[in-house]
Amino acid sequence: MHQPAITRNAAVLALGLGLGLSAGAASAAPLKIGLVETLSGPQASSGQAYRSAVRYGVDQINAAGGWNGEPVQLVEYDNQGGPAGAADKLKAAAADGVQLIVQGASSAVGGQITEDIRKHNLRNPGKEMVYINVGAEALDLTGEKCNFHHFRFSGNAEVRTKALVTAMKGANALGTRVYSINQNYSWGQDMEKAIVENAKAGGYQVVEKTLHDVNKVQDFAPYVARISAAKADTVLTGNWSNDLLLLMKATKSAGLKVRFGTVFLDQPGNLANAGDTAIGHFVAHTFNAEAGGAEGERFVNDYKAKTGHAPVFIEPQTVYGMAMVADALKRTKPANGAFNANGFAQAMETSRIDTPMGEMRMRASDHQVLLPMVVSTVSRDAKMKVDGTDMGFKPVKRFTAEEAATPAQASCTMKRPG
Repeated sequence: MHQPAITRNAAVLALGLGLGLSAGAASAAPLKIGLVETLSGPQASSGQAYRSAVRYGVDQINAAGGWNGEPVQLVEYDNQGGPAGAADKLKAAAADGVQLIVQGASSAVGGQITEDIRKHNLRNPGKEMVYINVGAEALDLTGEKCNFHHFRFSGNAEVRTKALVTAMKGANALGTRVYSINQNYSWGQDMEKAIVENAKAGGYQVVEKTLHDVNKVQDFAPYVARISAAKADTVLTGNWSNDLLLLMKATKSAGLKVRFGTVFLDQPGNLANAGDTAIGHFVAHTFNAEAGGAEGERFVNDYKAKTGHAPVFIEPQTVYGMAMVADALKRTKPANGAFNANGFAQAMETSRIDTPMGEMRMRASDHQVLLPMVVSTVSRDAKMKVDGTDMGFKPVKRFTAEEAATPAQASCTMKRPG
């Protein structure tokens, strides 16, 4: 039922990250990477984007020789969008001998996975699993829930909001009245807190805060009416998937003239839904091909050749996360012919790669990646158009990994084996 995804191309590594793997002695059991993602249901668009990027990343690993002389196997599991489904699929993955678990869509699912892996590893010394988190951005995953076998390869609310507010203020596009609207769970609550905490630096007042159910609101018109009534200059939101798509649709229908500062506006379909009302809206994201110059263009062309579409939304950060996995794998030696999860995790703590946006490196203290960020605005002058429109994302400001970073949380007390 869960068959390995077949690698499709033995091409050169797009990011110039040759693994340099020697064939070595092949292990009896090849390394298995399990994608536990939302592949069906209302939020499947995000899960399928993660799947596309993970497949691309695994293909690059195998094109460079795999691990320990054998191709890495990718096994895919549909968590159906919820923590309960993820818990069941994680048990199936463990039974299938999967050693690395990759997931990104939803911090609620991410919280379930990191806790289940922690418990699994306590019960199964020598058969540990590692969680490769490419998108679950809730702060507690690298805070009080941080653990040695979890690594995050995406941003978080603090990093994204800091970049967004800094760039929008610098562009004189922030205004003084901000409406905060977010999904009512760990990620959305983190975003609301970050929006409030950045008010002084941004020079704005939070005129109203709204937390709403996740993926249950079908009509955002009442929320748009509240935004209008609050006389907000700007709406700052961490909404993603359907909750952002429908919010943009309702904004367009109401003709609301307010600027949006977002972190997931580059999700496919958003600009098509928003139409001309999207012009001037902002997004803090991990990749912009125009900002990446010639290297960014090369990456886009290679990804498009392999997958049939340009890398957008969460796909670039996922590809880079898998490239960091590749970097750690080339420094992970087999133990008695088998994969050593603890040895891999130790290598992962010192992983660093170059991307078209700049250097990414893992912070060992909390396993939060330090990554470059770019803030862009929707413009017809953007080099790359999206959604079949005449609009795209024009870079406004780039941040190095160090400039974008926020301090590790004091609540993270990393416990290492031995």
